[in-house]
Amino acid sequence: MPLSSLFSSSSNILSPAVRLLAASALLSVHPALLAQDRTAPPSLEDLIPDSAVDSPVEWAEDLPGDLPAEPQLEDLDPDDFTAPEFETPLEEFPPPPMAWPDETELPPVESLEPAEDIDFAEFDGELADPFAETDVERLSGNLELSFPSDRALFPVRDEFLDSFKSLSSIEELDSDQDNIALISARAKSDQDLLATLLRVYGYYDAQVIRTLSTPAPGQGEQAAVDPVVRFAIVPGPRYSFGAIDLGNLASAPDAAELRSVFEIETGDFLSNYTIVEEQFDLDRALGETGYPFAEIDAPELLVDHAREEGDLTMVVRPKGKYVFGDVTSSLPDFLSGRHLATIARFEPGDTYQRSLEMDLRRAITATGLVSSVEITPRETAAPNGGEPGVVAMDVDITKAKVRTIAGALGYGTEEGFRVQASWEHRNFFPPEGALRVRGVAGTQEQLAGVTFRRNNLGGRDRILTVDAYARSFDNDVYEANTAALVSSYERVSTLLFQKPLSWSVGLELVATDERTARVAGVRNPRLTYLIAALPVSAQLDTTDSLLDPTKGFRLGGRVSPEVSRVRDNETTYLSAQVDASYYQQMSPKIVLAGRTRLGTIVGAETFRIAPSRRLYAGGGSSVRGYGYQQIGPRNRQGEPSGGRSVIEFSAEARIRTGMFDGALAVVPFVDAGSVSRSTTPDFDQIKVGVGLGVRYHTGFGPLRFDVGVPLNPGPDDGPVAVYVSLGQAF
Repeated sequence: MPLSSLFSSSSNILSPAVRLLAASALLSVHPALLAQDRTAPPSLEDLIPDSAVDSPVEWAEDLPGDLPAEPQLEDLDPDDFTAPEFETPLEEFPPPPMAWPDETELPPVESLEPAEDIDFAEFDGELADPFAETDVERLSGNLELSFPSDRALFPVRDEFLDSFKSLSSIEELDSDQDNIALISARAKSDQDLLATLLRVYGYYDAQVIRTLSTPAPGQGEQAAVDPVVRFAIVPGPRYSFGAIDLGNLASAPDAAELRSVFEIETGDFLSNYTIVEEQFDLDRALGETGYPFAEIDAPELLVDHAREEGDLTMVVRPKGKYVFGDVTSSLPDFLSGRHLATIARFEPGDTYQRSLEMDLRRAITATGLVSSVEITPRETAAPNGGEPGVVAMDVDITKAKVRTIAGALGYGTEEGFRVQASWEHRNFFPPEGALRVRGVAGTQEQLAGVTFRRNNLGGRDRILTVDAYARSFDNDVYEANTAALVSSYERVSTLLFQKPLSWSVGLELVATDERTARVAGVRNPRLTYLIAALPVSAQLDTTDSLLDPTKGFRLGGRVSPEVSRVRDNETTYLSAQVDASYYQQMSPKIVLAGRTRLGTIVGAETFRIAPSRRLYAGGGSSVRGYGYQQIGPRNRQGEPSGGRSVIEFSAEARIRTGMFDGALAVVPFVDAGSVSRSTTPDFDQIKVGVGLGVRYHTGFGPLRFDVGVPLNPGPDDGPVAVYVSLGQAF
């Protein structure tokens, strides 16, 4: 249609919207084109009036006449339409140019001969069916693994499963939050993980087939059945070790023994885990049999798929065998090399052992005098022929702070108020000669003392202690003003080095002015005792922990022959005590523990023995539920007077809970004890206490909080007693 007819005043076939659109199109033309020649021929002026040029939109809206409404689909009548007439009948049109003829003849297919330079592999076996005769292991709600039912085809199934469980990403999913998209993403990662693990165990031709079962359509994420990933494991043949090259190991004097430690032989099943374990064993054997400078390169494995074998190369350089020489110190005036040699568990000439080197390092750290320790073996004599070389142990140490000021303030229902303070220099007399000054001020006790202690004297954990003190003590049992000089030499068991056997020998010189509790409100006269004692003790310990044992037993004994002189009367007697405890773990969370104590004093009557040297029972480490030293014979006023024999029993169950990440435990217990004036215990006066404790296990031992109740209390026993300390009750 000509453009002129669109704008004819007599044209009414276009809707107003189309006309408005046409007008808008005119407005979009470049402005230079809107300047028409007013002197155009009359016929053109009639077709496009000036009003249309000046304002096309308003002209289109002001067109006269009502245009008919646009027809709607429902108003159309099929009878109003007539098909167009074609001048040429349809049957006379030629067929499409791409139409195939009725019969098509294709050229024959020629067979191709393989090229002469290509080798084709021959497969004589049968293809494995991963879904036939399998066992399915359900690892979680979303994960399954299937293996051949015949375990001989995959004998490492159990350890393979353990390795996979610890590394699987699907295994870690929360079944309440998982979805198909997340499971699908992690399934690909787990498939790669399975393939890697199979190669680790020597299955280099294995197949891992992944399938994903999803909920029924329309159920969405709320389906009753969660999506499950199943991995079908088709292990295939397991490769073996081929050639094994250990470098220069044969140059070691004891190469045969070292080679026997590396337990991999040609023909063994291939496993990367085995390589790592045997490398560790060989490295440890080198370090423990005299090779301080030995080196082992990272292992390399060359897999030959044709032979189904892997050739292992792990270059070992022993670099000579050595024995221990001297120990030298970087600070000889602080900790001399000679003193460090007494701490060491080796002598010059002993075959070098890496574990003894590390042991020396821990022992130096345990002195508390250093902040860092480095030990370096240094060759002082090279190996010569069949003779080993010599290495000195160069110890580089850094000083720690050696002065300590400590104090404590407390209150107890049995002891009243108590304030104590101390000052200590841990290397006042080098090496390891400590000087400590301490004092106590309290309701019942006042003390001032000076202690000298020399650690590691004559050997590891052997301690010489000399203690001089003056003490005043006043409680419900006795009053005592004491001056004492106490010395001991002992081999102790420490948290770092718990020993199966510890022992102590000592000397005690005591001058004490004492009197027992009041009788009928009247103070007894004071008696001055001069006492000399030679205590000896020993303990056998098979437990697994010093502060928190779970198995084993302890058996200890103490014997102290003593001489006591009072008012020109001299008495000789023997004090002896036996302690035994046993621990049995019933389950990972329950430990049963039992203890007994038996003590006696023979050779003197009770009144000839100083009250502070008599036997008592009761308290947090004795019979819980009763006051400290409140069990035993009493005078006419009912005050404890002590006795010559004691027997105690304790039993408790230490039950771990799941609270605080398993650190909290509850401990029900029962204790019993009796003290007698005779040299043998009196079971007629036995006292029993029961209670419940709480233990909070820390990195250095359990914190103990016990509440005990006396079952047969005396008139002065309270209804309940509370005990707080570090470590178990026994």
